[in-house]
Amino acid sequence: QVQLVESGGGLVQPGGSLRLSCAASGRLVRIAVLGWYRQAPGKERELVARILVPARETNYADSVKGRFTISREVVKNGVSLQMNNLKPEDTAVYSCYLRQVIAGDSYESWGQGIQVTVSS
Repeated sequence: QVQLVESGGGLVQPGGSLRLSCAASGRLVRIAVLGWYRQAPGKERELVARILVPARETNYADSVKGRFTISREVVKNGVSLQMNNLKPEDTAVYSCYLRQVIAGDSYESWGQGIQVTVSS
C-alpha cells in the first residue's frame, strides 16, 4: 500500500502564491505518474498537472499553464506544485495522485485532499 500526504494549502489573496507538497510512503516500486488533480464545488475533478516519470514529461491543464509548476521531490518520493498568480477560480480541493506499473498492472493512489481558497 502507498500513502500520500499533502501539505501547503490554505487561504491566499488573488495574485498570491502557494506551494503544495505531497510525500509518498509505503511500497514504492515503479512510479509511472505523479500528479495533482482538483475539484471545485459542483464541478468534476480535473487534472491540474502531472509528470510522466519514465519520459520525464510534464502536462498542464490549459487554465494553469504559465502559472503553475509541477516538480518531482525525489527525497520525499513525492511531488510539489508551485502555484503563482492564483485566481479565485483556482479555489478547490487539490489531491495528489500516484500511479505505479508493476508487472504490467496499474496501481493508483490518492491523497486525502487539501483545500486551496483564493479570495480577497
